[in-house]
Amino acid sequence: MTRRIITVGTLCLGLLSGLPATTYSVLADPAVVRVRGTIEAVEGDHVTIKPRIGQSVSVKFADAMKVAAASKAEIGDIKPDSYVGTAATPQADGTLKALEVAVFAPSMRGTGDGHYPWDLEKENTMTNGAVGALTGTAGRTITVTYKGGEKTITVPEDVPIVALNPSDKSVIKVGARVVAITKADATGAVVADRLIVGENGTVPPM
Repeated sequence: MTRRIITVGTLCLGLLSGLPATTYSVLADPAVVRVRGTIEAVEGDHVTIKPRIGQSVSVKFADAMKVAAASKAEIGDIKPDSYVGTAATPQADGTLKALEVAVFAPSMRGTGDGHYPWDLEKENTMTNGAVGALTGTAGRTITVTYKGGEKTITVPEDVPIVALNPSDKSVIKVGARVVAITKADATGAVVADRLIVGENGTVPPM
């Protein structure tokens, strides 16, 4: 059977027809599509990614594509003044409950700074900023400060925590889990300007 490779346009149509947001989702910028899945093939300037649900997607590398490697981390890796990104859901008391936490390498500080809608689940947000206080049991309640605001976020014990470090194309391997941040080019091809690749079986939780 011939594998079908789909374009960004098809992905967007899939979203409108109700495909799960965990497969691929549109961010606040409707031109941006996140492709989440497992790398099936690496060929020259592109990869084929198999989402958990749906057809394989051919993703071309942008000329200046940035690559980050995700590895397993622990709650103890979140320290005062760490720079983190966390998708979260709102709570009745105005705080947030984390769905995942990424701890950025110092050289990546400032990435995506702010608080804005996200696409991991319905009605969730992303908060990227510097960690202030750590309170609660085992430091699982954190404050995250970003330009223009601050959020209090609880990190449940079952929430995945990863470390993100700058990397290169050497981590792009068949079988690795990946999140590709993409846009369509003039021909309709899916082009990634950023890849987040899991190392040693790590699943990038973004």
